[in-house]
Amino acid sequence: MSKKIGIIGAGAWGTALAQTYAAAGNDILLWAREAEVISAINGKNENTVFLPSIKLHKNIAATGDLAAATKADIILIVTPAQHVRATLKALRPDIAPQTPVIICAKGIEIATGRLMSHIAAEETPEAAVAVLTGPTFASEIARGLPSAVTVAAPDKEAAQKIREALACKTLRPYITDDIIGVQIGGAVKNVIAIACGIIMGKEMGESARAALMTRGLAEMARLATVMGGKKETLMGMCGVGDLMLTCTSMQSRNYSLGVQIGQGM
Repeated sequence: MSKKIGIIGAGAWGTALAQTYAAAGNDILLWAREAEVISAINGKNENTVFLPSIKLHKNIAATGDLAAATKADIILIVTPAQHVRATLKALRPDIAPQTPVIICAKGIEIATGRLMSHIAAEETPEAAVAVLTGPTFASEIARGLPSAVTVAAPDKEAAQKIREALACKTLRPYITDDIIGVQIGGAVKNVIAIACGIIMGKEMGESARAALMTRGLAEMARLATVMGGKKETLMGMCGVGDLMLTCTSMQSRNYSLGVQIGQGM
C-alpha cells in the first residue's frame, strides 16, 4: 500500500531517497530550503543543484513549507547532522504523536557530542524515532542501482514495521534494536576513510589501507560498546558495509579528501 512520505532535506541523499521511494509507488513531498531547488524539482523533475542529470519520478513534489512536509505517514530527516537539532525543533509543533521520524543523517553533534537519536529524543520526544544508515552513494541509489541499509529502532517490533514500510526492490533494509551502534558506525567510519585516503595519497599501499580499515573497525566496535551499543552491530551494513564503501571509492568525499591531503594539497 502506498504511503505519503515527507523528506526533510533535498540534498543529494534526500533526493535519492525520494526517487527510490517514489519509484516504489509512494507519494513524496520533499522539503528544500533553496528556492532554486524547489523550482527545478517541480518545474523540470530534476534537482539541478544537488543531483543533476537524473530525471526524478512524477510522484515527487518539492516544497518550502516545513509544516506541509510533516503531514505524512513517515518523515525522513535528511538534513546535515549539525542542522538536525534546529530542524527537529522547527518540526516539533507539526509532528503528530507517534509518527515515525527516521534520522538519515550520519554524524555526531559537535557542540554537545550527542548522537542524532539523542537529539531527536530531546527535541521530538513524542515521535517514534528510528535511524536509517548504510553503504550508499546517492547517485547510485537515485539511478535505481541495488544496495542495502540498516534500520534501527529502540525495539525490533518497531524496526520491523519501518522495514515493511520502507522495503523496496532496490534498497533492502536490515533491522536492529541497536540504535547506538548503527550511529557510531555511520559517524566514525568517516574518520577512518580520511585516514585511508591519506594512505593512498601517500602511496603507502593497499596492504596498509586494509590494515587501517581492520583496526579502525575494531576501534568503532569498542567505542560502540562503551557507549551502550553492541560490537556485532558493526558487522552489518552500518559498519563493515559502510566502511568498505567509504574507504575505497573516490566517490566518497571523506576518502577523496584524504587522498588530496596525502598528496600534499
